[in-house]
Amino acid sequence: MKKIFFVLLLSCGLAPSAEADDRVRITYASRSISSIMIFIANDRGFFKEENLEPELILTRGTTAIAAAVAGDVEAIHIMGTAIRGIIQGLPLKVLAVNQKLPLFWLVTRPELKTFNDLKGKIMAVTTIGGSQQLAGFHMLRKGGIDPAKEITSIVSGDVPAQLQAQVSGPVHITVLSPPTVFVARDRYKLNLLASISDEYVNFISGLIVSDKAMQEKPALIKRTLRALAKANRYFQTNENTSAEILAKYLNVSQPIALETYRFSRPAFTRNSIATEKEVEENLKTDAQFLQLKTPVRSAAVFDFALQREVNNELGIK
Repeated sequence: MKKIFFVLLLSCGLAPSAEADDRVRITYASRSISSIMIFIANDRGFFKEENLEPELILTRGTTAIAAAVAGDVEAIHIMGTAIRGIIQGLPLKVLAVNQKLPLFWLVTRPELKTFNDLKGKIMAVTTIGGSQQLAGFHMLRKGGIDPAKEITSIVSGDVPAQLQAQVSGPVHITVLSPPTVFVARDRYKLNLLASISDEYVNFISGLIVSDKAMQEKPALIKRTLRALAKANRYFQTNENTSAEILAKYLNVSQPIALETYRFSRPAFTRNSIATEKEVEENLKTDAQFLQLKTPVRSAAVFDFALQREVNNELGIK
């Protein structure tokens, strides 16, 4: 597994840092608003302030989870698939939650104007069983479509890659998040058939680490949490520059980045900690997906103790 993942790092143009002790490898699943905290922490120098050399690795959730368990990365910034993995016994813990509400649109080609038009069509997703697919299924069911029987889901890269597959390839339906969804609307004139934002709690991004990493590198994990907490504070109070960073990292126009920021900010926690009610709602949704009789205990999945310590040190409430 380690050799395979090292090849993946090289293929992404990433090389090991000269200061291996300070290196922190963080995976993320998509070039979208959900990854804004790691972009800000990198761009504004918050990782550097904590004496960290970040390697931000774009990869699908299942690969990231396997890498974290194997010790090939220190942390993952991917929530839904990883949380369901923890529920099923993986030795990981959620230390922080950033995006707590889903921000997804069901996007179709111009000729597909109604839900009835979608029967028998192909939908692209990042990960089978991931939060994006679950949101897409939720919207399809509300529109009278049985996604298990009437839609074919395929894995097709992250959100921008899925849009390109929809515009030029075999994909008919995508489940896009900002800012890519606004590019689909404005540049390609695709249909935004349905949306989902505050209908249910679904943790999308934050920080998850392995039990092994917490045991072997607690100081590094804490510094990583500090860098991301600084990024979250910056995100909450700096609209224009946060949008500029988003435009830079995701290669979109400033107006689209600003629209993305304004629409998305309410979906994020202000202190990187989810409330007890939000945790319960998320675990209930995951239990239903995994067909469990009862949700697991929150302590089996979440541990916000270190984040609370960081917040106290930084004066974040």
